[in-house]
Formats: sequence, structure tokens, C-alpha cells
Amino acid sequence: MGRAFEFRKARKMKRWSAMSKAFTRIGKDIVMAVKEGGPDPDSNSRLRAVIQNAKSVNMPKDNIERAIKRASDKSQGDYKEVIFEGYAPHGIAILVETATDNNTRTVANVRSYFNKCDGSLGTSGSVVFMFDHTCNFKIKGDNLDLEELELELIDFGVEEIFEDTDEDADGNELNSVMVYAPFESFGKIQSYLEANNIEILSSGFERIPQVTKPLEAEKVADVEKLLEKLEEDDDVQNVYHTMQELSE
Repeated sequence: MGRAFEFRKARKMKRWSAMSKAFTRIGKDIVMAVKEGGPDPDSNSRLRAVIQNAKSVNMPKDNIERAIKRASDKSQGDYKEVIFEGYAPHGIAILVETATDNNTRTVANVRSYFNKCDGSLGTSGSVVFMFDHTCNFKIKGDNLDLEELELELIDFGVEEIFEDTDEDADGNELNSVMVYAPFESFGKIQSYLEANNIEILSSGFERIPQVTKPLEAEKVADVEKLLEKLEEDDDVQNVYHTMQELSE
């Protein structure tokens, strides 16, 4: 299996710990999607994708509809997507994706986390080149021929397709298929899957480190301290790093 498979396997153990935090993040995604393309998911492919993601974390339908209505209100401020780059202790590169309505607050908070944890906030472009920007789709795996699907999608730049498993709230195993491709392929792949009635369970974007660095246990703890502070911040959507995960 390739890097996307290994990345996925490691990240599965580090999902959003609190459902309320997941709802907060998706709520921001809804606002940004509606501000960009309007409140109708039929004509707004980005909003359609966010709604799928909301359903995948069991966000109630009422919450989704309220978020769309709130985002449609002209008095609702927009969120700006801002990326921060820097280093944790022991030379581990960190890339932080945020969605903020107050950039001054977010910059101050992120800088303080790096400073307090013996890291250093870098300039734009200092570490982003160390990560491949990818898009991904989790699709329903029933009656799918993966080899045939890969051949169909290869012209869209798809790099990896593999089976994946999750558990529902009752502990039952759920089978699905993950599709990974370059960031710019998202729209074409989404259109293909929808046109061929292949059910999309969730989708998104991730930054996969090109090379990871192993650390001793006590050094891992130093890096984890910074990662936890970043991930707890309400303005932070995603945190990526070049530390080798234990499951790798």
C-alpha cells in the first residue's frame, strides 16, 4: 500500500475527540461553502460535500439546516482560511489549517502555542512544500470492482484506491472504499462519482507528509504537547506534521 493508506491508518486513531468540536468545524465549513456558492446544495458542489461530511459524523439534520440558514444571513460574518507553518521541537515540521473570523486573535494564539512548547512559527512557504496536498473520497464499497474503478479514475489523477473499515456507534464494522488524488482533481472526481450513482459517504482534503521522521518516546511527548494545544483551538481545522506515527 502507498503513503495515503499509511497516512489514513495513522490518522484514524486521532479523530476529533469531541463530537461538539466536529460540529463546530463543520459549521464553519457550511458558512464558507454557502458564502462561496449559495445555500442550495444541488447547485453548490462544495456545500453538497460538506453536508455529506456532516452526516458522516451524525450531525443532526436540524443542525445542518440551521447552519445553512444562519450562513445565508447577510449579517453572518465569513471565515477566512489561513495556513500557519512552523516547527515543533526536534525538527518536526508542522502545518496548521485554520478558519477564522478574527485573524489577529488566531495569529496570537497559534504563535503562543509554538512559543510555549519550544517550537517556532515560520514564514509562509517554510514547510508547506514538505506535504502533498490531496483530496479524498470515502465511498460505499458495495458491488464495486476496485480495479475497474481505478482504471476509470486514473485519467483524473487518482493515485490510490483501497478498502477501508470503520465502526458505527454500536460497534458494527462498516466497509467502504477510500480514493486519494491530487487536490486539483476534487471537482472532476466528485462529478464522476455522482454521475455514476456511486454514493459518497464523506470527502475532504489532507496534506500528506512526503517524508516522516521517527522520534524516541520522550521526544514524541514534546511534539504531542504542541499538537494537542493546536488541535484544541476552536479556530484550528486541521493539523499536519512530519513526525512518524506509531502505527506506521
